[in-house]
Amino acid sequence: MKINGRHYRTIWLGHDGWSVEVIDQTLLPHRFEVIALRSVEEAARAIKTMQVRGAPLIGATAAYGLALAMRDDPSDANLEKQIAFLNAQRPTAVNLRFALEEMRRVLAPVPPSERVAQAYQRAARLCDDDVEICRAIGTHGLGLIREIALRKKPGERVNILTHCNAGWIACVDWGTATAPIYMAHDAGIPVHVWVDETRPRNQGASLTAFELGAHGVPHTIIVDNAGGHYMQHGLVDLVIVGTDRVTRNGDVANKIGTYLKALAARDNGVPFYVALPYTTIDWRLDDGRRIEIEERSPDEVLRMTGRLADGSLATVEIGAPGSPAANPAFDVTPARLVTGFITECGIAEASAAGLAGLYPEMAKDAG
Repeated sequence: MKINGRHYRTIWLGHDGWSVEVIDQTLLPHRFEVIALRSVEEAARAIKTMQVRGAPLIGATAAYGLALAMRDDPSDANLEKQIAFLNAQRPTAVNLRFALEEMRRVLAPVPPSERVAQAYQRAARLCDDDVEICRAIGTHGLGLIREIALRKKPGERVNILTHCNAGWIACVDWGTATAPIYMAHDAGIPVHVWVDETRPRNQGASLTAFELGAHGVPHTIIVDNAGGHYMQHGLVDLVIVGTDRVTRNGDVANKIGTYLKALAARDNGVPFYVALPYTTIDWRLDDGRRIEIEERSPDEVLRMTGRLADGSLATVEIGAPGSPAANPAFDVTPARLVTGFITECGIAEASAAGLAGLYPEMAKDAG
């Protein structure tokens, strides 16, 4: 992804060779700032406060956070302590658990004297793997967009609706739901993206719109409740969303509001696809109702931050004084409402059989 002509990943090592630099997503789209993480506590805070967010990037940040922890104390006790500490920061995204379990698998067998080097190497490889996985997701999803484009009149655009942010800024590069969109745009296919604002944190309006604009992809921000209206009027050809966790039977946990989009898509005959890497599949669960749903601060619902006319940022209250607010961060879309999964291994139906067909060894081990 390029910002002002410079290619960025979302996470990388600093010039000192050991600190970790990330884009502070809480300041986007009004400010583009890079922050350095120099301790496991700072990595955990970045995950918790959503300076970094998106399931794949959360996992990558946790992996580097563990590497930072090993610099201070590479003992067995601290390895387990910091894995538990990092794992507690965001309970819904399964990539966090996957990355930490992978780091444990690599680090536990080696002597403490070798753990720092091994930790940095494995964290870097996890990031590189994520880039290639997202690239493959984009290649498979591009075929879906191309098929729709071929059914249209020459020059007629393909309208895609997405929810929240499953873009390059939620991963290490490319993104999951956006990777096919970027590839279609780069291939000269006329695409247009309806960008759900995604209350209460507005990741669509602030992050997805920011990155689509930086890449030159035509898009329009809409309020969350407008998606069904555009579907009814034939203005949505395809829905592609990301996910924070998929159970082995195909249920999908994603940003709150995804379930309602899936219902509207089903009612209007609009294909509803979920783009995901294998690291987002939770083979231990076979029912989305068992996924722990993160309940975040009511302040996210009752307050909003924006840019004033003079360029300064301000947080204002938007709720009625004294009114309480509930803030579940995710909901679960049942597999029956999902047309299919777009993965690095191909496209499959949203079911236990579909996932097992793509990942037979993982399904076998889970069974």
